[in-house]
Amino acid sequence: MIAFHFPPLAGSSGIQRTLRFVQQLPAHGWEPVVLSVTPCAYEQTRNDLLDDIPASTRVVRAPGLDTARHLAIKGKYPGFLARPDRWMSWWPGAVFGGLRLIRELKPAAIWSTFPIATAHQIGSTLSRLSRLPWIADFRDPMAQDGYPSDPKLWRSYQRVEARAIIQARFSVCTTPSAARSYRTRYPARANEIVVIENGYDEASFADCVPQGPLIPTKVVLLHSGIVYPSERDPSELLRALRLLVDSGTIDATNFCVRFRAPIATELIETLARRYEVRDLIEILPAVDYRIALSEMLSADGLLLLQAANCNEQIPAKLYEYLRARRPILALTDTRGDTAEVLRRAGIEPLAPLDDAPKIAAALALFLQQRATQSVLLPTEHAITGAARTSRTRELAELLNRAVGQPS
Repeated sequence: MIAFHFPPLAGSSGIQRTLRFVQQLPAHGWEPVVLSVTPCAYEQTRNDLLDDIPASTRVVRAPGLDTARHLAIKGKYPGFLARPDRWMSWWPGAVFGGLRLIRELKPAAIWSTFPIATAHQIGSTLSRLSRLPWIADFRDPMAQDGYPSDPKLWRSYQRVEARAIIQARFSVCTTPSAARSYRTRYPARANEIVVIENGYDEASFADCVPQGPLIPTKVVLLHSGIVYPSERDPSELLRALRLLVDSGTIDATNFCVRFRAPIATELIETLARRYEVRDLIEILPAVDYRIALSEMLSADGLLLLQAANCNEQIPAKLYEYLRARRPILALTDTRGDTAEVLRRAGIEPLAPLDDAPKIAAALALFLQQRATQSVLLPTEHAITGAARTSRTRELAELLNRAVGQPS
């Protein structure tokens, strides 16, 4: 299993997909071996999830550098050193280490996961040299219309994407729309493109209990995780807060939006000052994973941000939000896959992320429903269906197909 996102990396929910597969695959007859990168490649590290790696799981960490941090001079570096991504230096050491593992352990299959494109380059090379069946996991689509915006980087992504889908025994998407898009783009491989969604890990919630109101005197709307300037742009949300303050619906004594580990702190601060709502905003640092889950269980509402340019993606955080069984305010395009999952879970209201008046109306309705105790919660059917155990079973069955074994 070739994965850049793996403990002790901090700040990415992408860790959970690989980590939970690693934990749960042995129950389905598969013993994972992980090929990751040395921790110096990570911008931030935390040790809270290291104990979740099973003691029996072998983890090999190949050397790799972050071009932007390790190879830049006065903040600048040649573009070719960051294509297809800033961790391209991971490739040679990982191929060497992977070949050594293949000779030693004689594995039955190879699995790699994007959004670090170098992982798929490693998977492609090892599969070609060993002739082992390869499953390419696309947690996000790669070369999209207008993304990446740099033409050279887009072409690099497109080459990696095409090689993976054509060469891999199966390609896995996490959303139906992404799979449909790839089937249209690569019709000859349509039958080998499948969907295995993200999910939540029930065991991670086992020791997490609600701690009571986060702020007893206020309604706290929690956004847990990274805020991306484009894909999760909070601009119109903060403008909507200004509209609600002006209408007398909320103020700093009764309402707060808490951003937990958003990364884009400067952007949020700038917007909050622009719209004069800084006293309605909390920006807090990262905490251990299970502490973050406990915070979700205690929030008055959970805030989801997803722009229309991500209609073929579903934030992994959404599944943890569902399991938290708390009210969800989703700011997302109603035509996207995220909105479809929310509708199936019985969640309302929804509002587009780029429309402040509609966000203000949705938030006002959310507050009204909360006051009358009529706010909608996720259905139990949607919650149980999103558990990662079922996703791992799907992956095990796909691995069986890849190597020609019965399910």
